[in-house]
Amino acid sequence: MTTSLDRDTVDLPPLLPGVRRLLKHPRLMHYNRLAALVIAANLGFLYAGWAPTPATMGRAALVNLALAVLVRQQYVVNLFFRLATWPPTSWPLRIRWTLGKVYHFGGLHVGGALAGTAWYLALTVATPNGPSTAVGWALIALLALIVATALPPFRSRHHDHFEKIHRFGGWTALALFWTHTLLAAPGPFDVTVLAVVTFSVALPWLRLRKVAVRLERPSPHVVLARFDHGETPFAGSSTAISRSPLKEWHSFANVPAPGEPGFRLTISRAGDWTGAFIDDLPPKVWVKGITTAGVANIETLFTKVVYVATGSGIGPCLPHLLAAEVPSRLVWATRDPRTTYGDALVDEILAVQPHALVWDTSRHGKPDMVRLAYEAYRDFGAEAVICISNKKLTWQVVHGLERRGIPAYGAIWDS
Repeated sequence: MTTSLDRDTVDLPPLLPGVRRLLKHPRLMHYNRLAALVIAANLGFLYAGWAPTPATMGRAALVNLALAVLVRQQYVVNLFFRLATWPPTSWPLRIRWTLGKVYHFGGLHVGGALAGTAWYLALTVATPNGPSTAVGWALIALLALIVATALPPFRSRHHDHFEKIHRFGGWTALALFWTHTLLAAPGPFDVTVLAVVTFSVALPWLRLRKVAVRLERPSPHVVLARFDHGETPFAGSSTAISRSPLKEWHSFANVPAPGEPGFRLTISRAGDWTGAFIDDLPPKVWVKGITTAGVANIETLFTKVVYVATGSGIGPCLPHLLAAEVPSRLVWATRDPRTTYGDALVDEILAVQPHALVWDTSRHGKPDMVRLAYEAYRDFGAEAVICISNKKLTWQVVHGLERRGIPAYGAIWDS
C-alpha cells in the first residue's frame, strides 16, 4: 500500500483543440447522441415525403417502444458488450475508444421511448373516433408519467418511486399496448412484435428465486455477501438482489474468485436499503434473470488500463483485478481501508496489485483524482482509464481526462 502527498503537483497534459474538446463535453456524450440518432431517424421518415396512415403510425410507435424495451433486456445487453469488445487491441485506438462507450446504449432506450410516445400521440389525435381512442389516451397519459419520472431530477431524488412507476407502469402500458393493438385489427407483424416484447419483459422473472447468502460485516459501513447457489458469473458482471421483489432491486458487481464456485458482492452503506441490509444481515435474498455485463468489461479493448476507484467502488474493479485478463494498475481512495473493508480484502487486493496506490482519505484528505489517474496512466503506459465512483467524481475524472485526449470511462447515471 503506497501513498504520496506530492502527487497533486503532477502537470496535466494540455486540453484538446476547440472542436475535439467540445465533442467530449458531457452534454454531447454518446448516450445523448444515440437518443438524438433515434429521434433523427424518426424525423427522417416523417420528412422524407412519407404520408403516415393510422396503421403505419401504430407500427412506428410499436417499433420504437419495442426498441426501448429490448435494449434493456439482459441477453441483449450482454450481446452489445460482446460485439463491442470483439475487436483486437491492434485496431486503431480511436475506434476502440468509441467502442468502449457501449455502456451508453441507454440512449437507444430513451430515444425509442420518446419517439414511440410521440407516434402514439399522433395516432390517437389522428383517429379521434376510433374504437381504441380511449385506450390510446390512457396509454399516452401513462407513458407521459413514465417518461416524466424517469428524468434525472425526479429519478435521483425519488429513485424508489421511479423504480415502482417504471415497473408497474411498464407492465400496465404493455397490457394497454395489447388492448390498443387488438382493437385496431392487428396484422401478423404487430402481434409478433408485441409477443417478443412481452417475452422479453417476462424472461427475467421466469428465473426469480430466493437463495441463501452468507454475510460478513468487517465494519458498520460494509458487508461482504457470499453466494453459492450454482451460479459462477463472469468477471465484470452484476447481479440484482432484492428483499421484496415487487418493490425494489439493487445491482452490485459480482466478484468471482478464479477457480472457485460462487461469487461475492461488496455492499456498502449508501442509503436506507443498503443500511438496513448491513444492519439486519438477512439470511436469504431474491435474485432474478442472468448476470449482466458492466462498464469495466470494456477493458479488453485496451493493452493496459488504470482502474480508479473511491470507497466501495473497489467492488466492480476487484473481479477484473483478480482475473488479471488485462494488465492493470489500481488507484483507490478510501477512508481507512483496513478498518472499513477488513484486512483480508485489502490483502487480497494488494496480492494482485502490489504497486497499487491506496490513498487513505482519513489520514491525507481527499486527493485530486484526475491528477492521480493521469500519473498512473502515464507511468504505467496505459491506453485507458476506468473510473468507478460516485456520479460527481466519475464525471470529474472522465471529463477531465477525455478533454485532454485520454480514453476514460465511468458509469453514467443511466448505466
